[in-house]
Amino acid sequence: MRDLGAGFRYLLKGQRWVARHGRSYGFGLLPGLVTLVLYAAVLVALALWGEDAVTWATPFADDWSSPWAGLFRGFLTAVLFALALLLAVVTFTAVTLLIGQPFYENLSEKVDRDVSPDGYAPESGLPLWRELWISARDSLRIVVRAALWGVLLFGCGFIPVVGQTVVPVVGIFVTGFFLTEELTAVALQRRGVELRTRLALLRSRKTLVWGFGAPLAAAFLVPFVAVFLMPGAVAGATLMARDLLGEEIDEGGEAGEQAATTFPQPPSGSPSPGR
Repeated sequence: MRDLGAGFRYLLKGQRWVARHGRSYGFGLLPGLVTLVLYAAVLVALALWGEDAVTWATPFADDWSSPWAGLFRGFLTAVLFALALLLAVVTFTAVTLLIGQPFYENLSEKVDRDVSPDGYAPESGLPLWRELWISARDSLRIVVRAALWGVLLFGCGFIPVVGQTVVPVVGIFVTGFFLTEELTAVALQRRGVELRTRLALLRSRKTLVWGFGAPLAAAFLVPFVAVFLMPGAVAGATLMARDLLGEEIDEGGEAGEQAATTFPQPPSGSPSPGR
């Protein structure tokens, strides 16, 4: 339970960090806005022409008597839109991080420098195209995993009572886990941590991950909220990545209260670590 609260504090401290660094926050909004416009266009198109697409894909229902053909196709249209909406929620972070790779890398580095006792921020040393390729490859693997969970939970949603109570809660926690993986990947990938190792790190601290990711996943269900929370989520995930790797967080630097790990404070009058 302690880790659960710590994860939520990372989320809050990340939002406070970007609130105090307005320029980084402004640049961090741009990728989310671009992704939001793209996703909105796709969902609007699906709402307008989804029924036509379903009709085209189900010619065998043309000879069905009324009202069965209409009910069947209406149900498939609703399922198609629901799956598209679920996929949009699951993939929004991955696509936004891919589009905004340079923006979020820069933001994450600034957070690292701010909370590192010696002001050091790890760098990958890779060219941008290589970083984009690794990010796209790993994001696709995560999206596939998340999509499989999404299909499973969607099917379980038809179970009476359980589907309307337990399944939505489980869905929030599953989505939160994958969101956290995508967000911490910005800092961990810079440190050369491979996907398999990242997943092992997150699984070893599941309650920490859920404390960070579950509230974020719930907030992302509200339209437009994801765009405004994304920069702070990257900042908070960078702090959490340092915790996962056992890296010290300077309590006395500019971040001050933004730091998320408690370390013994030096005696009054003694110099801070690394200074």
